[in-house]
Amino acid sequence: SECSKLEMRQTRRGWLQEFLGCEAKTEFKYFIGDQQVFHSLEDASCMCRFCLAPCHSYTMVVKELNTDAEIVTVDRPFTCPPNPCKCCCYQEATISSNNNKLGTMVETCYFCVPSFKIYDHNESYIYLVHPPTCCGGMCINCCAEGNPCGSGCCKQSFRIYKSEVGNQGGDEYEGLILKKPKSAMTEIFTDSNAFEIDFPKNATADQKGILTGAAIFINSLFYETSDNNGAV
Repeated sequence: SECSKLEMRQTRRGWLQEFLGCEAKTEFKYFIGDQQVFHSLEDASCMCRFCLAPCHSYTMVVKELNTDAEIVTVDRPFTCPPNPCKCCCYQEATISSNNNKLGTMVETCYFCVPSFKIYDHNESYIYLVHPPTCCGGMCINCCAEGNPCGSGCCKQSFRIYKSEVGNQGGDEYEGLILKKPKSAMTEIFTDSNAFEIDFPKNATADQKGILTGAAIFINSLFYETSDNNGAV
């Protein structure tokens, strides 16, 4: 619960499989600073990943390193993939720990800017998550994390807002899920990604668990296909 930042590094598992066009199981290692603390591996059939990605159902369990104790489980059912706009068939993931529900992340109605609401185990709305915006919230701000041709190259983020901010949240965000740049060889041969989660200052341990699950969910929606069809 003292952790303020968590880094997720996707392994290069199945790089040849992905190079040949078949999505490999997603595997992450989790770090606090330079120390690995957790690991996770997607549980989904090869047929689902090959035919239905990125909208296939899966379960991913984040386990403590060495002990394999369950930390967070993400359950994502099959549903329609993300699109430039959405008014139905919303994406949803349930985040739990040791069979105790922590919360859910649910896609909302949007146009151009994907948006998600996060609820706790009591179904109370606690966070709004969406990319940084410009033009009055109508477009994604590609320069929010730095100049795309300089320090911000290949950085993409989803910002975490308090529930009362509403859909026009700007710079008053509480936390951040940041997709970090990767090497050219990784880009060419795999869809391996790296994320950094900056947790909201007053987030509880359960809320940090939900946001860790949210980062896994966002990766599967927008960054898992080899052609990045869903990339924001």
